[in-house]
Amino acid sequence: MFKPVPAAIGLRYLRAKRRNGFISFISLASIIGIALGVTVLITTMAVMSGFQKEIRDRLLQFAAHATVVADGEPMRDWPLALETAARDPRVAGAAPYVETEALLSGLRRQPALVRGVVPELEDQVSVLARKMKRGSADSLEEGSFNMLLGQELALWLGVDVGDTVLVMLPEFQGSPMGAVPRIKRFTVSGVFEAGYNEIDRGLAVAHMADLQRVLRVDGATGVRLKLHDMNEAATVAHELALRLPGFYRVSDWTRENANLYQSLRMEKTVMGILLSLIILMGAFTLVNSQVMLVTDKQADIAILRTLGLTPAGVMQVFMVQGTLIGVIGTVLGFIGGVTLTRNLERILDAIEALFDVTLLPEDVYYITGLPTDMQTGDVVTTLVVALAMSFLATLYPAWRAARTQPAEALRYE
Repeated sequence: MFKPVPAAIGLRYLRAKRRNGFISFISLASIIGIALGVTVLITTMAVMSGFQKEIRDRLLQFAAHATVVADGEPMRDWPLALETAARDPRVAGAAPYVETEALLSGLRRQPALVRGVVPELEDQVSVLARKMKRGSADSLEEGSFNMLLGQELALWLGVDVGDTVLVMLPEFQGSPMGAVPRIKRFTVSGVFEAGYNEIDRGLAVAHMADLQRVLRVDGATGVRLKLHDMNEAATVAHELALRLPGFYRVSDWTRENANLYQSLRMEKTVMGILLSLIILMGAFTLVNSQVMLVTDKQADIAILRTLGLTPAGVMQVFMVQGTLIGVIGTVLGFIGGVTLTRNLERILDAIEALFDVTLLPEDVYYITGLPTDMQTGDVVTTLVVALAMSFLATLYPAWRAARTQPAEALRYE
């Protein structure tokens, strides 16, 4: 098969045995370095994406994709909002809610967010009923003044199912002893576990009608929406607010948890940059091997020049060889990264069994196992970075080879 002369010579140099075995060793080290860097970077990005997805999914089990909140006063026409949302094909479910900050008192005291919900509608926007550890979500009946607590919150308050907690609201009322906070006694009828510390430690759930009665309001705080595509949350909430009479504030899960997701995204970016240095080290090793190869092939370069090969052709010879080393390392790294990511859970289990340790304790991380989410964009970016570094690493040695003068190179041959 016909091949361009520079490509044919470059491929021959790659296959041929070197007179200097040290050059071959450095070339092999370049391949291993690039492959190792690509493998580690693909696996690490998959793990970071897996943790992001795990945290997001656990948070959104109880947090709405989007919320529409009345501005300055209770939302009295929330049934109209539910009807309007139900007609939107992008909305999977909608439910009203009442929300307030309160101080809960059991054996100890703990501030928490108290949310009033309609049990019949809550299943459309959260998985509260499926996350019950003790008791039942059906116990939230109007007028019962029952309450569901997060597991960490119940543990901290020192209460369990059947016990009572005092809910102290940040509103004062007159009494013979002066202004005192409004207090209501609730019965703990269930304990849930979301697997996310901020929810398990800081959320209590009651029936919306009971909380309305305690707060003395005749409407809802707003409407929570669950969407088929969470990335459309801001758009759907804004359009719903425009179709309702009055003024409303809209929010979505990315805005309400902006600090968390920005920090996770920043960690992933910084980790990617740092691990790219492994690929860069492999690229520098490739530069060294190519420079030594150019020095070793001075006589060959001179002969090729006398036979009519142009400096650009000489440069292409060594660029072909160096680039092919980078491609081999990148392909091996891609195979290694995908294989390692898909078997990471088994490897983790083997390490734990071999050394009798628990690398990710469930009571610390709320996660059993090591979540991975290998995203195509991350893999493609890693491969492009590795190939780009390998290509750039060949430019200086190839340029140096092109500057070889035939007469000086053959003077001592």
